[in-house]
Amino acid sequence: MPKVTANGLDIHYERIGEGPRLLFISGTGGDLRVRPNMLDGPFARAFDLVAYDQRGLGQTEKPDRPYSMADYADDAAGLMDALGWDDALVIGVSFGGMVAQNLVVRHPHRVRRLVLACTSPGGAGGSSFPFHEIGHLQGEARARHLLSVNDTRLDTAWAEAHPERHAEAIALSATDPFAGEPGREMGARRQIEARAGHDVWEALPAVRTPVLIAAGRFDGIAPPLSQLNLALALRGSILRFFDGGHMFMLQDRAAVPAMINFLQEGGP
Repeated sequence: MPKVTANGLDIHYERIGEGPRLLFISGTGGDLRVRPNMLDGPFARAFDLVAYDQRGLGQTEKPDRPYSMADYADDAAGLMDALGWDDALVIGVSFGGMVAQNLVVRHPHRVRRLVLACTSPGGAGGSSFPFHEIGHLQGEARARHLLSVNDTRLDTAWAEAHPERHAEAIALSATDPFAGEPGREMGARRQIEARAGHDVWEALPAVRTPVLIAAGRFDGIAPPLSQLNLALALRGSILRFFDGGHMFMLQDRAAVPAMINFLQEGGP
C-alpha cells in the first residue's frame, strides 16, 4: 500500500496508467477501498493517474484536530512534491472540487488544466448543500433525506411510482462498509466542518488556469446557479451541463469523455 509523508501527514495514494500526469481529488467521504472508483475507469487508460485518500479518511492519517480547506489544498500540493510532480492536470469532484479550487488559488503554478465537477465556490458565489446541518441524520434516515437532493428528479412522486428502485437507492446509500473503524467518524466529521468554511469566491477572478466546469442539470447538492457563478468568476472557463444529478458522471455517458478531451488539450 503506497504511502508518502506530505504536509506533515501520512497519505495513502494509488497510481495507475501512463500519459500526462493527472491528480484526482475525491468528494466527501472518499475512500479508495470502495470499488469500482476512478482508478477503474477511462481516466486510468488515458493518464498517469494518482488518486488518494484525503486527511481523516480511508487509509490516510486521521489527526484529531480541526481541518481547514487550506490544509486539504496543501496536502494535495505536498503529495505532488512527494511524487516529484512540479505540476499536473487536476480533476476535483464535489468536495474535491472545493479542494481543487483552494489548490489553484494557493498554488496556481501547480495546476496545468483543471476540471471542477459538481462543486461550488462558496461565499457570495453560492455554497453546496450544507452537510454540517444534517450531522444528526445517519444511515437510512440520512439516505432518504439526501436522495432528492442528489438528484432533484427523485422526488416523492418518483418514489411512489418506482418503489423498488427507491428502496434499492436508499439501501445502497445507507451502507458504510467501514463504519466503526477507529477515527472514521471523527475524520468524516472534521471534513464536513472544514467544508462548511469553504469560500474562495473573491480569489477566483485571479485564476488563469484553463478550467472546465462540469455539472448535472438536476444536482441539488451543487445547484446550477452556483455553476453559473463559477463560470462568471473563472474568466475564460468552459461550463457544460450534463444529464444527471450530483452523480452525472455515472448518469451521462458524454461527461467523462468531455473531461478527458478537455484535459488532453493541454498536451503531454
